Amino acid sequence: MQRFRKSLGASVLVVVGMSAACRIDMHVQPRVNPLAKSDFFTDQRSARPPVEGTVARGQLHEDSYFYTGKIGNNPGDAMPFPVTRDLLERGRGRYNIYCAPCHSRVGDGHGFIPSRGFTRKPPSFHEQRLQKAPLGYFFDVMTNGFGIMSDYASQIPPRDRWDIVAYIRALQLSQNATQADVPSGQNLPSESPKFQGEPGTGASLPVIAPQANPNSEEEK
Repeated sequence: MQRFRKSLGASVLVVVGMSAACRIDMHVQPRVNPLAKSDFFTDQRSARPPVEGTVARGQLHEDSYFYTGKIGNNPGDAMPFPVTRDLLERGRGRYNIYCAPCHSRVGDGHGFIPSRGFTRKPPSFHEQRLQKAPLGYFFDVMTNGFGIMSDYASQIPPRDRWDIVAYIRALQLSQNATQADVPSGQNLPSESPKFQGEPGTGASLPVIAPQANPNSEEEK
């Protein structure tokens, strides 16, 4: 009887040991290594191509003009959505980040990078050729690059590229405006802003002084 118990205990230990050896932890799961051979598919490829006709989320790009700036093979000259003040503010912010280092904040090509010995100065947006360029041209250059300028498609989303295009056109208008282009009562060029105290130290922003109201009691 004692011999039987010993034999039974040994058998149980063997079964437990074999069971433990067959355990699969969550961090050791059955899988196929990338590009490894697979016997499940007839072509023996484990990496499967997407189903025909499928489109990745956010990559439908139905509006070809919005994503290319072109009508056929030619650049278009219209914005794909209405231009608002908020849009121009967004365009100015993106322009100052990505474009101003080379093209300068006013778009004349005298940015910081050319001043440090860049081999080729960027063109001014205010030269006649670019004043007449269609809007889609600027979008295409940002998307695909031009000359020694690399593309910015991976850094700037399409919507922001269009915002920058609108701001470039606003820059062109601002730098080539005449008195007839501004509302009556405003000077050209506009007066410099007046600041409260010092106009900023670099560590602090300047504070613009409030404009006096000619109709206020203090002015009477």
